[in-house]
Amino acid sequence: SLRQTIWVAVWITTVVVGFRAGADGTFWDFVFGIGFAVLACALGVAACAARIRHATEMARLRSAAVTLQRQILRPLPVVTDHVFAYGLYEPIEEDRFVGGDIYEVVESPYGTRVIIGDVQGKGLAAIGAGFAAIAAFREAAIREPTLTGVVQALEDAVVRHNEFSAQTGEAERFVTALVLGFDEGGRVEAVNCGHLPPRLLHGGRTSAVTLHRTSVPLGLAGLSREARTAESFDFPRGATLLVVTDGVTEARDATGAFYPLDERVVAWAGHGPRELLDALHGDLEQFSGGVRRDDVAALALHRAPAATH
Repeated sequence: SLRQTIWVAVWITTVVVGFRAGADGTFWDFVFGIGFAVLACALGVAACAARIRHATEMARLRSAAVTLQRQILRPLPVVTDHVFAYGLYEPIEEDRFVGGDIYEVVESPYGTRVIIGDVQGKGLAAIGAGFAAIAAFREAAIREPTLTGVVQALEDAVVRHNEFSAQTGEAERFVTALVLGFDEGGRVEAVNCGHLPPRLLHGGRTSAVTLHRTSVPLGLAGLSREARTAESFDFPRGATLLVVTDGVTEARDATGAFYPLDERVVAWAGHGPRELLDALHGDLEQFSGGVRRDDVAALALHRAPAATH
């Protein structure tokens, strides 16, 4: 701390004065020795003060970035007519690692629409790209009658954001995203833009949902000749859909091994959505030893069981 540095500087100066006072030499030798000691100690104190000031400023910036992320993303849980949406979100607070994980749940005239995604890269620029995607989703989810229409609006928003970023000297970014649509039926519609597939938990069993039409991430549609299409899969009553970002699957333990999500989730097949995320969070922290290099985001989307009379 600065106070400790000052006390050490005073102690060193006192020792030097005592040593020079009892040593042989001219008056000017004494003055030069004391002056050098005082100057060195003063520079040390100034350097310590500058380092503390810089660290304080960086901590304030990191806190502002994390606060900005939390303000952009909706607090969960959210209950709609179609799903109970529970969430886990753990932003990282190191400035060079601040990521752009995004999620949103919107109830629309066409059912409940959900997005989870991850912006390429780190830092405040990634947060900006994430905000562009989230803002576009919130509007398009209510306006567009089809899920592919929602995704096209997201693509346009990311492209426009990249065009603006290029004008200001920022690098262009893409966004991996999984966009889901829930209605009154027993199936889920999905458009996968380069994101991790969901896991389905139902009846005490777990399985990875196979999506056959994975397309390029948002912002890169111009590089693909294939139009994005939607596909659907079963989502029975009482089931829970787990969707995560790569902050979960790419977490590492002390040996460098990746987190085995599919192996771990088997033990939680009978959990409710909140308990599922609590178990995931605790196990992930234990596996990684609390050391993270990326944001962690996960959604547990639960379809209520049939009412009994």
